[in-house]
Amino acid sequence: MPVSTRAGKGPGLGRGPGGQAAPAGPAGPNGSRATPVTPSLLRSWPLPSAGEDKYSRGAVMVIGGARTTPGAAMLAGTAALRAGAGRLTLAVAESVAMHVAVTLPEAGVTGLPETADGSVLGSGLQPILSELGSADAVLIGPGLDDIDLTGKLLRALLELDSDGVIGRGSATGDATIILDAYALGCLPRLEDSLDPWRGRLILTPNPQEAGILLGKEIDQLESAVANIAERYQAVVSCQGFVARPAAHPSDGEASGAPDLWEITTGYGGLGTSGSGDVLAGAIAGLRARGTGDAQAACWGSHLHAAAADRLASRLGPLGFLARELADELPALMLELAT
Repeated sequence: MPVSTRAGKGPGLGRGPGGQAAPAGPAGPNGSRATPVTPSLLRSWPLPSAGEDKYSRGAVMVIGGARTTPGAAMLAGTAALRAGAGRLTLAVAESVAMHVAVTLPEAGVTGLPETADGSVLGSGLQPILSELGSADAVLIGPGLDDIDLTGKLLRALLELDSDGVIGRGSATGDATIILDAYALGCLPRLEDSLDPWRGRLILTPNPQEAGILLGKEIDQLESAVANIAERYQAVVSCQGFVARPAAHPSDGEASGAPDLWEITTGYGGLGTSGSGDVLAGAIAGLRARGTGDAQAACWGSHLHAAAADRLASRLGPLGFLARELADELPALMLELAT
């Protein structure tokens, strides 16, 4: 199994414009049924063209960033832009919104109502309705710090989306929802309400969060990731494995396309604060550009791991920062495009 592609912390059924069917590949090592994600496979599964302007490269919204953890949302947003997304909006606790806007001037920033302790409330979403409507990818979770309030937030977003609000004005008329961190921890209690998002979800758990999603301890990660994908009808990226639910007639994928992939690169230094935020943000950015959900997860997971390899060779196996991972993404994408 590859080294962790995700820091420890507290397939897409649809395809966007330009999303291509996943190429089939050889079986993975050590008897794994997963298809290895290699540079050759990714070159045969190219990303959408750069487009003519920022509007053609899609819009990402990141909802997160409590008062004490705004950096998580900023890391995710930076990674989305480094992955090529055209526009970025961050929705964070209102007490830190101005600071976030100054620190990350490339983003539009909206403040959300918060508790006295600075946790984002699960209400008062009116200020972001327009951005939700135009988003191609919505990432929820980085920097949220209260599990109950995060559950309330997800429930409010699900209720909004029962009328198709999220992504209505995007290029496809439908946005992918990416869940990370505390947004994963409260997902099982919302399982009966997930119909608006099934088939358009990407989940980025670490192994502990994978256990929470399944309600049991994880013995074999490869099968657990596949089980999560089926249970939630979501693409899942977890510590070197990417899975999507079994193909449906409407998902547009080739009948022989794999439904489980294994990342073949990665370095132990990825186990550092903020690394998972970068992974989730990179996946969101790629999805906004018009990939399918499974393609975004495979590409994003590979790029995240390859960035760690690049930094490890230059700086050493430990000590590189999550923000430096994001900075490596453009060059890595360029290399894979040639």
